[in-house]
Amino acid sequence: MINWIKNNKFTSLLLLIVIYFIFTKWLSNSFWNSAGNLTFPGTANRSSTLEFLDSSPEYAGGVNMPYPVNQPPPAPEVKDRMIIQESYLSLLVKDVGKAISDIKTKATSLGGYFVNSNLSTPDSGATGQVTIRVTQNNLDETLISLRSLGVKVVSENLQGRDVTDQYVDNDARMKILENNKARFMEIMNKAEKVEDILRVQQEIFNIQSKIDNITGQQSYLAKNAQMVKITIYLSTDEMSLPYSPTQSFRPSVIFKQAVRNMLMTVQKLGGLVIWVAVYAVIWVPVVIIILIIKRRRERNSLSH
Repeated sequence: MINWIKNNKFTSLLLLIVIYFIFTKWLSNSFWNSAGNLTFPGTANRSSTLEFLDSSPEYAGGVNMPYPVNQPPPAPEVKDRMIIQESYLSLLVKDVGKAISDIKTKATSLGGYFVNSNLSTPDSGATGQVTIRVTQNNLDETLISLRSLGVKVVSENLQGRDVTDQYVDNDARMKILENNKARFMEIMNKAEKVEDILRVQQEIFNIQSKIDNITGQQSYLAKNAQMVKITIYLSTDEMSLPYSPTQSFRPSVIFKQAVRNMLMTVQKLGGLVIWVAVYAVIWVPVVIIILIIKRRRERNSLSH
């Protein structure tokens, strides 16, 4: 093999260029989706499940509501805590499309609403994802209903984020800003010079902008604390579902993940072989022509 490469340097270089082109093209298609986002095996069908605002009627047309960077000291103890909850389920189902439809219907019947979904049907098995929101009071009933839709609950995870202190701090800031706005209004009413009036008006506009920003934050926190976000991953193939292990070391889960990655690696290698075979219509004739030219030159050199 080494001797052949030494004797056919130009052909070897050409083959390397062709293989590099095919490999980079295959790698690009494997790890980048059609939207230009980087994806990894097992996650290509997942949409972002942690977005700040859902594309729902309640939030449509909302304003940008950044969280404060510098948080104030902890607020006094509050009895009724405000918790934003999110739940994630991985379900093995027989029919992904039917399961998505059933989940939408169930969410609506329980006073919730559908947020988004996607469905993919590759040869390896159908997969899908659904995101819904339901009220906290109906969370347990919704989870029980969702579990009944699957042949097997592969994983389930419920997370909570306490935003009580943030809500109380925002409320305190709001009162301070409203008091400051009232004082500036009194100053503007007593002002006589135009420049003084314009200066005070600018301050009032700035304060009102901050008030509107905090109002948006309060509305966001209140609505999300009332409605629990549930993301359901669905598939007819258990290996295509994400896992959320509660223990740091679970041999059974590690084994399943290893098998899943091995199968994906085999699929990727098979895809590479197909790419090479398809491009053979280009590189095989080129190699044959080069070899024919090379042999003719060798014969001519020997005859002379």
